[in-house]
Amino acid sequence: MTMFKIFSQTDSRTIPASPDDTVLEALHKAGIDQIHACGGDARCTTCRIYIIEGLDNCRPRNEKETLLALKMGFPENIRLGCQTRIDGNITIKRPVVDKLDLEIILRQFDNLPGTRLGQEKDLAILFADIENYTPFAEAFPAYDVVHVLNRYYQTMNEIIVQHNGVISDVAGDGILALFGLIEESDNPVLDAVYTVRNMNRALTRFNEYLFKMYDWSFTIRSGINFGKVIVGNFDTGTMHKISAIGDAVNIASRIESANKDFGTRLLISQSAKKKIEGLMRPEKFHRARLKGKSGEHLLYEIEV
Repeated sequence: MTMFKIFSQTDSRTIPASPDDTVLEALHKAGIDQIHACGGDARCTTCRIYIIEGLDNCRPRNEKETLLALKMGFPENIRLGCQTRIDGNITIKRPVVDKLDLEIILRQFDNLPGTRLGQEKDLAILFADIENYTPFAEAFPAYDVVHVLNRYYQTMNEIIVQHNGVISDVAGDGILALFGLIEESDNPVLDAVYTVRNMNRALTRFNEYLFKMYDWSFTIRSGINFGKVIVGNFDTGTMHKISAIGDAVNIASRIESANKDFGTRLLISQSAKKKIEGLMRPEKFHRARLKGKSGEHLLYEIEV
């Protein structure tokens, strides 16, 4: 029987496949545990693969795969492993390789309880940004970038929730999180600082995945402010989220950006520092002019 070769970049392995095998079947015969939540019946997308080379050697999508691909808006090079058979050699990448990837595919973030519109509260506001995200986004296909960001958001969201926080917004590689809103906390600034520390610990493990898949690694810059903001569950009909409005939010964003000037990883405002006095000692302070703000601001560097 004629046999073809499937090279999996994810596993750095070449495996044989017969014309009768689906890619999923060939992977399983080779001992590669490709996830297939629906049992391989084209009712989910967890067995999907990227065709890196040899798309012309893949047989056309059957009816089941076509329906799901249209529903999901898949480009031509994203195929279902459970339905795809080949007539030549191909090179693939497997985006779903573990339980965390599976969670990302099967669900989005859980809905979190909101607050009534127009509530004014004193909150700790955390901005966290990936330092070297732009070169990554320019180096890899959009589908890969979105998947990596979803994995990053999922990882960091769990840490934020564990420390009594809630993600208010994400924009590209940036996360805005609020502390003292959903869960009562004795010290929301302390919660935010511990969140940043645990985000950086989790990033070490995340980078092992990122290096294996893309030969890349990320670093995070963070800024924390404490102040009065207006919060509410904003709903446009098609989109709803917990959002925060106020100068304290803008200042937190500027503080995060100031890390670029000082080569730091975590800076906090003077109002945030007052909330953790006696509990945590800053390494040093910096005098900064924040964009759009007059005068100098004292920012305090916290070890991560």
